[in-house]
Amino acid sequence: MKTSFIMNASARYVLWACVLLSLFVLLRGHNEPGGGFIGGLIGALGFVFHALARGAGATRAVLRLQPLTWAGIGLLFGILAGLPALLLFGEPFLTQQWLGATPIGTTVLFDLGVYLVVLGFALAFVLPFMEA
Repeated sequence: MKTSFIMNASARYVLWACVLLSLFVLLRGHNEPGGGFIGGLIGALGFVFHALARGAGATRAVLRLQPLTWAGIGLLFGILAGLPALLLFGEPFLTQQWLGATPIGTTVLFDLGVYLVVLGFALAFVLPFMEA
């Protein structure tokens, strides 16, 4: 795959800028618009740009795990976010619970799970097309 020098040189910076922006949107979405879904799409966009510039193999190396593994971890986080309400408090599954005296609740864990599921499935869909 032939790419421009500028695209190749900027790929790493664009990737990490997108990841940082996606994490900001993920955390901001707890109280305002945004959240795990749009954050995961923004993060996936950074990885897709990296794959366009440097190839899918280099992007898979940056990911360290397969995209579907990231999606599975996210699904596990989503399930774990609902268990405290069900098992500890006898409330319906996915009812938000606060973690001690902190302003962090189980919804943050659920949003992180959504983020990883969206990121993983988006990359699992796109990267095989870039390898062909």
